[in-house]
Amino acid sequence: MTTKTPFSVYLDPELMQSLAAYADRRGKSRSLVAEAAIASFLSPDADEQREAAIAKRLDRIDRRLTRLERDVGIDVEMIALFVRFWLSNTPPPPEAERDAMRRLGNDRYDAFMTALGHRLAKGPKVRQEIGEDFPSQDG
Repeated sequence: MTTKTPFSVYLDPELMQSLAAYADRRGKSRSLVAEAAIASFLSPDADEQREAAIAKRLDRIDRRLTRLERDVGIDVEMIALFVRFWLSNTPPPPEAERDAMRRLGNDRYDAFMTALGHRLAKGPKVRQEIGEDFPSQDG
């Protein structure tokens, strides 16, 4: 049997309570749990596990950024197509009607912004209607 070297540490009360609760749940001594935790922290496997966890998180962030980039691309294309269609299919109004049309346009814009606010607050988003599996132009 090997002898163990005594070692004293100071722990925050919350950490000590967590250690005690974990040891009690497992039916192990606090010393054994602390020794296993220190060994795990110092082992090369711990570094590999941390690196794997970080890589997994980075992959998740990369996927989210890729979806975000795709969604923004869809938004830009949608707005550009709408503007192009509107500009090419809407004749300019006669001079005498422009003031009335400007007022009507302002009223319609206000109604559009209100509807957009409601849709963003609780309605389905365009990206949800298109779906996540929509193929990208790049790949």
